[in-house]
Amino acid sequence: MPRWLNIANLFTLGRLIAIPFAVQAILAREHQRALVIVLVAGLTDAIDGALARRFGLMTSVGAYFDPIVDKIFLSSVYLSLAAISRVPWWLVIEIFTRDLLILGSSGALLILRRSRRFPPSVWGKASTLLQIALALVILLDREAPDVLIWTVAALTGFSGIHYFWRGLRDFNSTPLVVR
Repeated sequence: MPRWLNIANLFTLGRLIAIPFAVQAILAREHQRALVIVLVAGLTDAIDGALARRFGLMTSVGAYFDPIVDKIFLSSVYLSLAAISRVPWWLVIEIFTRDLLILGSSGALLILRRSRRFPPSVWGKASTLLQIALALVILLDREAPDVLIWTVAALTGFSGIHYFWRGLRDFNSTPLVVR
């Protein structure tokens, strides 16, 4: 069995497989079913990382795959929630912009500096946690409080700026790869 094929990475794969089911449930306004899917996805995100660290199951595949699946999952949930008018489109655009900037700057560091270290920041984790919390509040069939929407927006923006600053610092401190 390949080293990357472990329980932690299977949880991540499960989240990837769950995306179309979450989207379909949200678009069909089956909020109870969507709530269960999003809640289980959020829990498996916490569990897979804990398992990987606790039992030495961390792999390079998981290190790349997990954050990408998380971004795809949350982006799909937020696109679906905006499509049924449960979150404002400007928030979805902000989340997408931040994620695209993170992916683009990570790609630049990988290509230009051969840097393969892209650890999550505490602000990124907090932003993700609040984004999940907002989605869960909405899927509980509740109106999202404006203060929660604005807090998610502020933390998403701040974490994006922090990632960008950290990326610039890493870019300037890593030697340029000449081919």
